[in-house]
Amino acid sequence: MKSLFDYATLCLHSSDIEQKLSLTQQAWQHCQDNTLTWEETSPVAPMALTCFPERPVLLPAKQMPKRRLNAERGVATLFHALAHIEFIAIYLAWDMLYRFRGLPEAFYRDWLKVAAEEAEHFALIRQHLRALGMDYGDLPAHQGLWEHAQDTAHDVLARLAIVPRCMEARGLDVTPVMIEKFKARHDTESVAILTRILHDEVGHVAIGSYWFKTLCQQQMLDPEPTYQQLLLRYYKGKPKGPFNQEMRIIAGFSLAELAWLET
Repeated sequence: MKSLFDYATLCLHSSDIEQKLSLTQQAWQHCQDNTLTWEETSPVAPMALTCFPERPVLLPAKQMPKRRLNAERGVATLFHALAHIEFIAIYLAWDMLYRFRGLPEAFYRDWLKVAAEEAEHFALIRQHLRALGMDYGDLPAHQGLWEHAQDTAHDVLARLAIVPRCMEARGLDVTPVMIEKFKARHDTESVAILTRILHDEVGHVAIGSYWFKTLCQQQMLDPEPTYQQLLLRYYKGKPKGPFNQEMRIIAGFSLAELAWLET
């Protein structure tokens, strides 16, 4: 039997996309079959050793071209951006469970489930992208998501606050708007893909909320002011609204957190 951390090492330190997808699903299947061990087989490597594919070329977010849904190739360009988000999300889930050790087994099971679902999302989007005449890597992509992970590599609470409870939570705000736009275009396949992703992302943010609050309590910290402090420090401000209050509440945000975000 392989250790979870063996799989994590392979997934984070290989640039092969197909291998990464296959290993992620294998690890999740072994977890469900109770044939995965939790032995820490190797020390944690620096984030600088994480390997990415040669393509897409990664650019600062400010250098990324604007996307317009009604422009030529606009839909394919949008889905390329979404493919990149989901691909990096696989890394983010694996790094969450790889980097932060000594936590309950349930923590690792939860983030392995997230990694498996992000891999499924990426595969769905890539298949759709290819049907639109493009493949992942054909366009440049931004590196902002991974930069947030690098900034919070030393602190599990900061990582939970910034990645699932800030960056991923933005998907709960913007994806319903995208779904409505594709409904107006009668693009049922795009609607189906985005609806599936939105459903799963609510669960991912909820997992982030649960572990943020649980670990805050273990450290004798009040979750709400701790969340505010971490966002102001690592996100360097607050995300811009509007916020999907209904979905964020389902995903574990308190009314006080939402009121603070909207102030």
